[in-house]
Amino acid sequence: MNDDLRNIVLGLIAAGISAVLGWLARTYLWRRKLRRKQAFFGLPDNSESLLVVNREAGGPELTVMRHDVFALLELAALIKDCHAHAQVVAHDAAQQGFGERTEFCVGGPASNRRMAAHLASLLPGIRVNVDAEPGPDRGAFQIGSERYRLEPGKDEYVLLARLTAGERREARPVFLFCGQRAITNAAAARYLARNHERLSRKYGGNSFVLLLKVVNSQAYGPDVVEVVGDVTRAAQEPLPAPPANGKRSTHRAS
Repeated sequence: MNDDLRNIVLGLIAAGISAVLGWLARTYLWRRKLRRKQAFFGLPDNSESLLVVNREAGGPELTVMRHDVFALLELAALIKDCHAHAQVVAHDAAQQGFGERTEFCVGGPASNRRMAAHLASLLPGIRVNVDAEPGPDRGAFQIGSERYRLEPGKDEYVLLARLTAGERREARPVFLFCGQRAITNAAAARYLARNHERLSRKYGGNSFVLLLKVVNSQAYGPDVVEVVGDVTRAAQEPLPAPPANGKRSTHRAS
């Protein structure tokens, strides 16, 4: 074998080794990224999860409204990326505890009984006004001492939460998308899909509650979202009982 042929062979071998090492490195990084995503969502390979939809989305044949469809599509894509499976159930059919399967619960407490139960059990520092009569506080959130009123089409709020119960390391999280309007639920689902890596780095496997504001939805739809703040601590501290006035206009998470 002359020098030129030997150099060609050595070059091919080196190129092959480099290609294999590059493929192994990319595979390792991809798998590590996938495992982190699965850990954040509590969705290991072939695991099951629940997509819980509210009353408007839970008719006799589970007819889903447009903005609820958008939220479910965003969440279904995340679940598929984790190599997991999803089951869509109406809020009044999801009669089970939490921690066994990852749950994505969509809708406010006025239309989603499951959401009302989660707020009562896990976030006693939040009240949601569910008065059916028109008024300035209709749909408002009270978190601690702060109140966030709904201005339809202009400023609308939604809670995005990742919650775990108990000390079990293997317990699956519950994700809440509790908005003042259906479009805000879709906005929160889209925000989670776009920012889950950053949220995973920041919070790891811990619980968090974020208050998001959807800006000018009548022009921008669910795309323009601002983070008002991390309200985890306030949301977990029970609020004082509301004054007894004979009206049941507010859902109290307690």
